Amino acid sequence: MRVVVTGGAGFIGAHTVRALLQSGPVQSVAVVDDFSTGFAANLDGIADVEVFEGSILEPALLDRAFAGGDAVIHLAARPSVPRSLKDPLRTHEVNASGTMQVLEAARRNGGLHAVVASSSSVYGSNPTLPKHEGLTPRPVSPYAASKLATESYALAHGASFGLPVLAFRFFNVFGPFQPAGHAYAAVIPSFLSAALEGEPLTVHGDGKQSRDFTYVGSVAQLLTEAVLRRTTHHSPVNLAFGSRWTLLEVIELIEKIVGVPLAVRHTEPRAGDVPHSQADSTLLRSLFPNVEPVALAMGLERTVDWFRAQMAHGLSEG
Repeated sequence: MRVVVTGGAGFIGAHTVRALLQSGPVQSVAVVDDFSTGFAANLDGIADVEVFEGSILEPALLDRAFAGGDAVIHLAARPSVPRSLKDPLRTHEVNASGTMQVLEAARRNGGLHAVVASSSSVYGSNPTLPKHEGLTPRPVSPYAASKLATESYALAHGASFGLPVLAFRFFNVFGPFQPAGHAYAAVIPSFLSAALEGEPLTVHGDGKQSRDFTYVGSVAQLLTEAVLRRTTHHSPVNLAFGSRWTLLEVIELIEKIVGVPLAVRHTEPRAGDVPHSQADSTLLRSLFPNVEPVALAMGLERTVDWFRAQMAHGLSEG
């Protein structure tokens, strides 16, 4: 079995590539990545991977990568709400038009099973908790709107052309390989980087906003199982497990793991951020009844260990 992973050098993609190749039935993986947010080093030490460097907006490149493939996991995207506010057109081009290119390439190359990554951000200003897939999306950022387009195009290809598709809505995925130290970094790597460097943790707002954090290993295993079972569904599926943690509670967990008190610096809330996010996992668990997610505390411990190893490696190289 051959699987294509777009964005395969990104942090979720690199974990997914490993999970696929460890599964048994998958003999080879083709990675499509332009390395705008991913890193070649994330794939170090992995055999049976063919890398196609370039953009998902290049049909000829996609055709070369998809040839002989059985499935595609579409993770390539232009992430970040703040980045989308700065350049909404580019976010649309990569996330919406790029998804259309991927789906059309899957169709041209024999109808690959397509698993695509949407986002919990599509729920936006809808206040209902937990978020279930029947809620009306109310995106409040260009990024969220582009992810709504991603899942909509995938499901439309399923309905219109019979393409086997599955659209997952990711909720605040975190874990090793997730980069910190840049303006658009996600909250957990930003917290961990600051904590381990002895810097104050920046919290946008009062810290009482809540999220359904999902460890990347759990996501990679579900993506792998979806491909192996050729799981499809006519509607989007939340990929999270119904937890709800405030940022202040996450900071308390990190304090326990690193063993030192952490200073916090509060700033103004960010435009486009939603106050609370929590998944209803009923549909997910009906499709994948044997799923056992990694708990937040354990995932944070593994991620702290990875950050410490990266920092030690950087010091040794320095």
